[in-house]
Amino acid sequence: MKSVSIITVNFNQHQVNLDFLNSLKQNSSNYNVEVVFVDNGSIEEYEHAYRTICPHLVYVRSNQNLGFAGGNNLGIKIATGDYLLLLNNDTEITSNTIDVMVSEMECNSEIGLLSPLILYYDEPETIQYAGFTDMNYLTCRNSGIGSMQQNIGQFDDDSRATGYCHGAAMMCRRADLDDVGLMADEFFLYYEELDWCERFRKAGKKIWFTGKTKIYHKESMSVGKESAIKTYFMTRNRMLFIRRNTGFLNTVLFTIYYIFIACTKQAGKYLLNGRKDLAKWVFRGILWNFTNAKNSKNLGFKI
Repeated sequence: MKSVSIITVNFNQHQVNLDFLNSLKQNSSNYNVEVVFVDNGSIEEYEHAYRTICPHLVYVRSNQNLGFAGGNNLGIKIATGDYLLLLNNDTEITSNTIDVMVSEMECNSEIGLLSPLILYYDEPETIQYAGFTDMNYLTCRNSGIGSMQQNIGQFDDDSRATGYCHGAAMMCRRADLDDVGLMADEFFLYYEELDWCERFRKAGKKIWFTGKTKIYHKESMSVGKESAIKTYFMTRNRMLFIRRNTGFLNTVLFTIYYIFIACTKQAGKYLLNGRKDLAKWVFRGILWNFTNAKNSKNLGFKI
């Protein structure tokens, strides 16, 4: 029987971790499931509390925060499953999540990455993710498929190729990573899953969505909707994504648009709203792409 490794990454979210592990415990699978828990530089360790819920937990401690990509990569290296299910620790699965996702992968060898329907935990009838459109590489913009207000039942039998998976819940085959490789930890936070999707696609695999199962996501619990770290990495990594995944001409055209239109507009909006503190991180995010800084240790915020 095929085995599944669930990989999750934690950074200072103890109660969220308890809820996550209880969700896994309450929603068992017909497959052999291994849970790999990456403690990504948290201030305090709660390994004993987590093992109380999940006795066979594979607990991995990193003394520094490796970011979303780095933390998941650490878990992937240790995981032993045939299938790897990367789940945010601020998600809760449902009764058939694991089995349905494996079944989808087993039925279609062309699938490289797979995400389920994602609903907001606090508003369980509201859709966060039901697939993404393809990317407009000149603007680095795409859209979510479906409306937040749509009837979630209409996705019950929906299984299809999509533009990108969602980083909160992605499944892949371990065997495919021989060709695709790990996530690019250079991103640290944001856009790394989109970059990974591009690499799966270049390896001849399809990016897939299924509505046959769903999870619930407690969005923005670790970073917040408006913060220096989010502004910096969203700005920085949007340009990094284009640099890594398009040619020279597209990168030049995007850079002109991005600096003189998109980022100027965003910084101006922050200034008008009295958020000078955020405006500076827009420009620092742009600057990183020209200086190609390798870390963020001296940026002025803790990560």
